[in-house]
Amino acid sequence: MGEEIAISLKNVSKCFKRYARPVDRLKELLLPGKSYSQEFWALQDINLDICKGETFGIIGQNGSGKSTLLQIIAGTLTPTRGQVLVNGRVSALLELGSGFNPEFTGRQNVFFNGRILGLSQEEIENKFDDIAAFADIGDFIDQPVKTYSSGMFVRLAFAVAVNVEPDILIVDEALAVGDGIFVHKCMAKIRDFQDLGGTILFVSHDSGSVSRLCSEVIWINEGKFVEKGNPADVCKHYQAWIYQEINNNRQQFLIKEELPIDKSDHQELSDEVNLEYLMKKINNPHTKKPYYQFQNIERFGTGRAEIINIELLDCKSQTINFIYPGEEIYLKIAIIAHDEIEKLIIGCSMYDKLRTPLTAWNTYQLGTKLSKINQGSLVTTTFNFKWPEINGGSYVIEPAVANGTQDNHEMLDWLQCGYVINSSVTEITFGIFKIPNINTSVNYRQIADLEVFNSISS
Repeated sequence: MGEEIAISLKNVSKCFKRYARPVDRLKELLLPGKSYSQEFWALQDINLDICKGETFGIIGQNGSGKSTLLQIIAGTLTPTRGQVLVNGRVSALLELGSGFNPEFTGRQNVFFNGRILGLSQEEIENKFDDIAAFADIGDFIDQPVKTYSSGMFVRLAFAVAVNVEPDILIVDEALAVGDGIFVHKCMAKIRDFQDLGGTILFVSHDSGSVSRLCSEVIWINEGKFVEKGNPADVCKHYQAWIYQEINNNRQQFLIKEELPIDKSDHQELSDEVNLEYLMKKINNPHTKKPYYQFQNIERFGTGRAEIINIELLDCKSQTINFIYPGEEIYLKIAIIAHDEIEKLIIGCSMYDKLRTPLTAWNTYQLGTKLSKINQGSLVTTTFNFKWPEINGGSYVIEPAVANGTQDNHEMLDWLQCGYVINSSVTEITFGIFKIPNINTSVNYRQIADLEVFNSISS
């Protein structure tokens, strides 16, 4: 394996045996040659090369095989078949509790894990103060780990993982149980590790973190790779698939079979809706529903209602796609209902160019109650607001229409990358946004007598 490759997997598969009853396992041991189990392939023919210095993201639903893949790379699981080559010391922060003996104290587990990772007793002693300071669990460092809360557990585990000078760091959703302050510390430490040329495998359900940290992402499902590529694109497709699965599980919103429609019925929309064409199709008894296509835009949803137009207007009702900070804008979204919709929700989400979620809003959150609509209804919603004081660049607004409530809804239609906006550069010198209306006060005092100053200070 070349020095530039940190991890290489060739046709890696992992099979687990599942038994209907505990006694079947014993029967299989006593009666060799006869199987009492069912095979479950957690991974199937995985091929992957990760270069040194790369931060590689892995996304997928629970049970898709992510943790199994990481455990094989970390060496805690052996593949059923295939070849695994790892070039460098691996430090893994896997599922909560992995690698720690609950009967040992935190201090004992630090030394125990350090020796497993190949450090000498002296090396661990030299690093112990840094580990304890980063974990920041106080006197609990000398208490049995079984007495720790989940937050304390992950604090110590992460502190050990990043302070033993690994070549490869594996983080498997462990930061989800950390508090806000500690997560920020962890992210800063991960950034430092990246700057030093370390290799990272990062698993998270937070698409924003994946997009910001990772240079490449794979989406895994049922033990197979679904997609590999740019984090923003893969996360976008994964998000669409998740909503599709949610909709499929909502039995009360099963999609009826669609009548075939000739491609000539499709229309490319420009900046405005052709209402005459629209109403003609609604009233046409030979047409099930109108279809509209947006160029270079992916969409998903059950399709019982469809977004047919989105436009951004200034205060003079002129279409715009370049905005200045503080400029008042009107975002108009038009939808057509192909079915009766009980609880209509119309909203938007906003992302930066790395697909980091910045904000989102909808009629339900804003307290705008939309009435029940019938098939063939055309609904236009306008959101009026001032463009925030954010740094200049490219942003995307994605409109969506749903049926239900904020926490329980059927996604009807979502336009990914629906409207790209370019924002003017502000006076921001660092970060994403500018704090509005900052008032500054400065107080000056002249103290001539140093003794008076000392008395005031004390």
